[in-house]
Amino acid sequence: QEQLVESGGGLVHPGGSLRLSCAASGNIFSNYASLNWYRQAPGKQRELVAVITISGSTNYADFVKGRFTISRDNAKNTMYLQMNSLKSEDTAVYYCNVHHFWGRGTQVTVSS
Repeated sequence: QEQLVESGGGLVHPGGSLRLSCAASGNIFSNYASLNWYRQAPGKQRELVAVITISGSTNYADFVKGRFTISRDNAKNTMYLQMNSLKSEDTAVYYCNVHHFWGRGTQVTVSS
């Protein structure tokens, strides 16, 4: 069964870093043009954080530009989100998405 599984979330102090991973089973990554990270904070709508295409092009939401980096390892069927200079407003559940496939999310909490 094709699925996406996120990992790497946790509690971090403001200014800290985390790296999220999204592992895909099956041929999800190779079958679709773009891989995405979304996030959803309590009481807010889910929002797009970063995108990486099959060619390796990337795009970021303004609120993470210069702080987050999306990447992929096709050999490992894994996508990553390196998050630096974390702020309290980055606190959210982070989701991996490819087309209609969604992971269950991983919690990121930024707090002192």
